[in-house]
Amino acid sequence: MLPSSMRYLFVVSVSCVVLFIVLYVFGFGGEPGFQRLNNSDTWMLTQVCTSFIKGRTPFLWRNKLRIQDKSSCREYLTQSHYITAPLSKEEAEFPLAYIMVIHHHFDTFARLFRAIYMPQNVYCVHVDEKATVEFKGAVEQLLSCFPNAFLASRMEPVVYGGISRLQADLNCVKDLAASKVPWRYAINTCGQDFPLKTNKEIVRYLKGFKGKNITPGVLPPAHAIGRTKYVHREHLGKELSYVIRTTALKSPPPHNLTIYFGSAYVALSREFTDFVLRDPRAVDLLRWSKDTFSPDEHFWVTLNRIPGMCDAVFQGTAACRTWKGRSRACSLLVDVQDEREHL
Repeated sequence: MLPSSMRYLFVVSVSCVVLFIVLYVFGFGGEPGFQRLNNSDTWMLTQVCTSFIKGRTPFLWRNKLRIQDKSSCREYLTQSHYITAPLSKEEAEFPLAYIMVIHHHFDTFARLFRAIYMPQNVYCVHVDEKATVEFKGAVEQLLSCFPNAFLASRMEPVVYGGISRLQADLNCVKDLAASKVPWRYAINTCGQDFPLKTNKEIVRYLKGFKGKNITPGVLPPAHAIGRTKYVHREHLGKELSYVIRTTALKSPPPHNLTIYFGSAYVALSREFTDFVLRDPRAVDLLRWSKDTFSPDEHFWVTLNRIPGMCDAVFQGTAACRTWKGRSRACSLLVDVQDEREHL
């Protein structure tokens, strides 16, 4: 029978081997070209086993994703198994644009960015102006390693339910409109999203809409009418920020637009984003929406349902509207269809 000290060392050794296998299969996995364990990963495994022997359990993913601990961008991309070349001709010919609005939890953002990153795509990241200096710096340092990713040129102090949340998306839309990447669709995410589908699956899903926007929504339900009926104000506080509903009534929507409500998370064609930035109806709706509640849940869907917009704005091209579709292959899947689809 082995002495107790020998049994302890045996258990620890076996545990380290098992831990290594689990980490390699589930943590270090990636495309075949990056499957080999490098020196840094070996060092990490040594630290894990040492910590395990001393009775401590390190949080591995935090160390794995922290670019601050890497000596170079190249090393970081290799260790984190980033995809550095398009995986197919189909994907290369159908680049996407991502709008990412975040305010905290750097590790969560890093995981999301790694999961949706493709070298042919382009990424605009909006960091809440109220975020900590440390968080802003970490995000900026990560993005500096990628020529197709950048911080929004203008940052908003985002208030949940306020116009600032929509404006954050629009700031990135404006930046992406100037991008030389010939992206086909813009998809917006929040910091807690995570993809359920591969880039190829997302591309194929979007190609099926043939240039139509995906803005799921319906006519306003009873509980949502007050959002645009009364004037709302953003309150920015040191500890807490929120939207205040007043008793003042709003004026009717501009251009006699019918307001719809739906998902704030959408997939927009490039033609439509140009329309959003330049058309007087879109500009006036944005101005009118500045004192409404959660305008990001009515802005996109309302503009995409302007009667005759396809023929009037896009001259009958493929960039027409659609009333149904899952707006994103992420944590929230929306599948809405209203009775006016076939009108």
